[in-house]
Amino acid sequence: MDTAKIAIMGGGSWATSIAKVVVGHTHHIGWYMRRDDRIADFKRLGHNPAYMQCAKFDVSEIDFTSDINAIVDAYDTLIFVTPSPYLKEHLSKLTRGLKDKFIVTAIKGIVPGEDLVCSEYFHQKYGVAYDHQAIIGGPSHAEEVALERLSYLTIGCTDRQKGEVFSRVLANDYIRTKVSTDVVGIEYAAVLKNVYAIAAGICNGLKYGDNFLAVLLSNAMQEMGRFLAVINPVERDLSDSVYLGDLLVTGYSGFSRNRTFGTMIGRGYSVKSAQLEMRMIAEGYFGTKCMKEINRKLHVDMPMLDTVYDILYEGAFPKTAIAQLAQKLN
Repeated sequence: MDTAKIAIMGGGSWATSIAKVVVGHTHHIGWYMRRDDRIADFKRLGHNPAYMQCAKFDVSEIDFTSDINAIVDAYDTLIFVTPSPYLKEHLSKLTRGLKDKFIVTAIKGIVPGEDLVCSEYFHQKYGVAYDHQAIIGGPSHAEEVALERLSYLTIGCTDRQKGEVFSRVLANDYIRTKVSTDVVGIEYAAVLKNVYAIAAGICNGLKYGDNFLAVLLSNAMQEMGRFLAVINPVERDLSDSVYLGDLLVTGYSGFSRNRTFGTMIGRGYSVKSAQLEMRMIAEGYFGTKCMKEINRKLHVDMPMLDTVYDILYEGAFPKTAIAQLAQKLN
């Protein structure tokens, strides 16, 4: 594992914020972006032309390319930071093997059509050993990391020593890091908190108050705990920041795109019109459907997931669906 040869895979807001942190440590990164015009503008402007323009870069420290195979050939640690619905599309161009690479994902979603979290997908599809992967967990918003506001990241890795090594790449004056071995639990928790943030947004759009939101998110934490106990039954403390903290920041913050998406639904937008108006992807929309499919086999009691699914995919009237959900909360 060579932490001096790290590449960023993706060109969005979270990719840009992570790239800023990593290049501050290594002073050299590879950066795969799909569009050559974005790369040209980035080199000319010294910042990402489409996202996080507050984050300035010395472009001489960045090896840009739109060739995914070239970047895989040249770098040992690959940090994937693409929206989960697009991961397979990016990887479809890959002809190189990934078994010998250290794979890091900062993707808070499930791979659509596979119903797998990213660590499972890279293991099953590309043969990457679980102990040769890491994930970057929250609580964190890309915007606050780019603005250098104090943030805490949890690095998930089944090999704690490798996790510790990678965590030092991200640690700096405004980033605190720690390591957990609960990789799958953190990944599923990150998917679910996006679903619950949509629920929080819907309630916000319907003019429910803070009292109800507190109850909603408390119940969301209980629901998350029930699911994680079934999908990955290991000892964990759900009050840890990577679980509870990530849920709270996504459910309450104005930076949260999933909460924003839910708020629009609560105010009467259709799903399609809300998606068209937002510039960034609300991962929870896709995560809701994936989690519903996964839970059809597990049969965990998940009324909040069911309610969000019914609103987004079955055309349920938000006001009625949330009123029915409220009867089940405690």
